[in-house]
Amino acid sequence: MTSKERVLAAFGHTEPDRVPINYLCNPGIDQRLKKHYGLDEKDGEGLARALGVDFRGAGPEYTGPRLHPEVPDRSVDGCWGIRTRYIEHDSGGYWDYCDFPLKDATLEEVEAWPMPSPDDYAYAHVADACRRQEEFFVTYCCYPDIINGTGMIRTMEQTLVDLITDDEAGLRYIDRKLAIQLEVASRALEAAAGGFDAIWLGEDLGTQNSPLMSLELFRKHVRPRHQPFVDLAKHHGIHVMQHTCGSSSWAYDDFIEMGITVVDTLQPEAKDMSPAYLKKRFGGRLAFHGCISTAGPVAYGSIEDVKEDVRATLEIMMPGGGYALAPTHALQDNSPTENVVAMYEAAREYGRY
Repeated sequence: MTSKERVLAAFGHTEPDRVPINYLCNPGIDQRLKKHYGLDEKDGEGLARALGVDFRGAGPEYTGPRLHPEVPDRSVDGCWGIRTRYIEHDSGGYWDYCDFPLKDATLEEVEAWPMPSPDDYAYAHVADACRRQEEFFVTYCCYPDIINGTGMIRTMEQTLVDLITDDEAGLRYIDRKLAIQLEVASRALEAAAGGFDAIWLGEDLGTQNSPLMSLELFRKHVRPRHQPFVDLAKHHGIHVMQHTCGSSSWAYDDFIEMGITVVDTLQPEAKDMSPAYLKKRFGGRLAFHGCISTAGPVAYGSIEDVKEDVRATLEIMMPGGGYALAPTHALQDNSPTENVVAMYEAAREYGRY
C-alpha cells in the first residue's frame, strides 16, 4: 500500500497493511535524529522516510507586507502581532507568549488591529506541492484554536472571561481572525484541486483532569465557530482531524455530530483519554491519531519501556483499523534519541496486521 492508501484505510475503519505513522517534534530532538540517521540538518524529508512517516503537509504562503513592527528582545508575528520571548531550560528552550498587546483592548482597538488579507497569500503552488507528495496522506493545517490562539494575544484568563461574559471585544477578535482563516482555507482547498486528504483543526479543551469549559459554553461559542471549517472539508470530500490536548473526550460526541472524523493528541495520562477508554467509547465512530505520550516512557523511560508502551497501545488501538500512531504533541527535547528511535522501530515491528 502507499502511505495515502494506508491512512485512508485506517481512517475509514478498515485494517491496512500496517498502522500509519506520524512525527511531530521540537528542534533539538529533530536535529539529533537527523544526525543519528546521517542526514543533513535540513533534510526533513529524509528523516520522515527513515521513520516511516505516512503524512505530509502543504499550504499557502503569506506574501504580504509585515503588519506589526519588531520589538526589542521579542519575536513578533508579522501577521497577527503575537509576541514571544525565548525561555531556556535544561534541555533546550521555548518561545513563550508575552506582553499580550490586546489584553485590555476595546472593541474599537480590536477593529483597528492589523490582520492579514486572504489576498496576500500565494496559492498557485499548492496543487504542485500536493502532487509532489501524492503517495502520502497530505494535510492542510488550519487551527481555528479559539482558546489558545486568542490567549496568545489577550491572555488565557481574559479569553476564558470573554467567552463566559460574551465580551464584545474578545468575541470580535475571534470572529475577525477566524473569518480570515476560513477564507484562506477555502482558497487553499480550491487551489489544491483535490490534492488534500484532510484539514487539520485545533482546539485544546481540557486540563489533565477536567474540561476547560462547560459543554454549554462549548456549544455556544466554540462548536458553531468550528462548524464552517468542518463543512468546508466535507464540501471537498476530505477528512477533518481535530487536535484537542488534555481531557477532551467529553466533547467527542459533539465532534461526531459536527462531522469530525479523526481526533488527535489523545494524551493517555489525562482523564478519560486512555487508549482503552477511547477505543471502547468511540471506536468505529472516530479514528484516532496520537496516544504515545511525550511525557511518558519516550521521555523518561528505558528503551524497553518505550517499546512496551508502543506495543501495549497498538494492541488496544489496532483492531478494526481507525488508528495512526503518533506522539501526543511535538516530541520534546528531553527525549533521549535512542528512545525516539525505539518508538518508531517498535511502531513498524508491532504495527503490522
